[in-house]
Amino acid sequence: MLKHWLVFSLATALLAAESTPPQALLVLAKSDHTLAIVDPVSFKVISRLPSGPDPHEVIASADGRAAYISNYGSGAYNTLTVVDLAAQKPMPTIDLGALRGPHGLVFAGGKVWFTAEAAKVIGSYDPGTQKIDLVIGTGQNRTHMIFVTDDLKRIITSNVSSATMTFIDKSAARRPGPGPGPGGPPPGGDWDETVIPVGRGAEGFDVSPDGKELWAANAQDGTISIIDLAAKSVSQTLPGNVKSANRLKFSPDGKLVLVSMLGASDLVILDAASRKEVKRVKIGRGAAGIQMQPDGARAFVACTPDDYVAVIDLKTLEVTGHIDAGKQPDGMAWAVRP
Repeated sequence: MLKHWLVFSLATALLAAESTPPQALLVLAKSDHTLAIVDPVSFKVISRLPSGPDPHEVIASADGRAAYISNYGSGAYNTLTVVDLAAQKPMPTIDLGALRGPHGLVFAGGKVWFTAEAAKVIGSYDPGTQKIDLVIGTGQNRTHMIFVTDDLKRIITSNVSSATMTFIDKSAARRPGPGPGPGGPPPGGDWDETVIPVGRGAEGFDVSPDGKELWAANAQDGTISIIDLAAKSVSQTLPGNVKSANRLKFSPDGKLVLVSMLGASDLVILDAASRKEVKRVKIGRGAAGIQMQPDGARAFVACTPDDYVAVIDLKTLEVTGHIDAGKQPDGMAWAVRP
């Protein structure tokens, strides 16, 4: 064990000789328990840092200086690992207490928003106060991925085993009363929940860049549910043929939708306007996380069984490279420092 740690420490020290670029691709390696900082121009791994146990999702702070990693363990763990991206070193771990099975992550409004699957809740953590300042239950099974609007007035989750999406909206209504306490609104305000049935195994989802639609990939049915965000109802269900779907992402311009599948060799690409399949790209034996380059030039797809990240040119829709970021890559994020 000591020998393994010394080898890991030496390798990390050697990799850390280069500084983190202003824009960096972050890649989790589940089997290695590491976070790789990747130069998105050269595809070179600049540094590998400890990620904590069973890392599944990663998000960067708005200033690109910190990364937050969910330690999932299907409910066995209750921590978020924090990494200083500029200094390339671990920071104190966040203990979520009874909120076990953290998975989906979003950084919005200066806070880390997360799902806690085993607790059936979403929560937010304030790095400034170092406290969890909001917890809302969903009452759904396997509350997994999360989306938060920029104005912090809507939270959306996918609930895999319940085959639902939950919309949690900040309520404008206020109960009668003089203020916080019995008869008045709670300090964090009121929230209303709407549960929308979708397909079985709904997990990966994304909101269109124009904010009008949500597309959710249903892994067990192999379908894609399209939700009208204003109406909060399913407007269309596409056949999709995406069984074992894991993640779904819009291209930054909103024209394409990419779907990865854990049990298939193809990356499915659809035209968002026509709802038709454009292409299936051979990428390996299966795939999980998808990360879009902000300028829309490329997509990065974590080919978990093959131990590499495939680089997809979004103009030619071809694989143009591979990144060796560790064993069983999965969650990814984009970090930008001013």
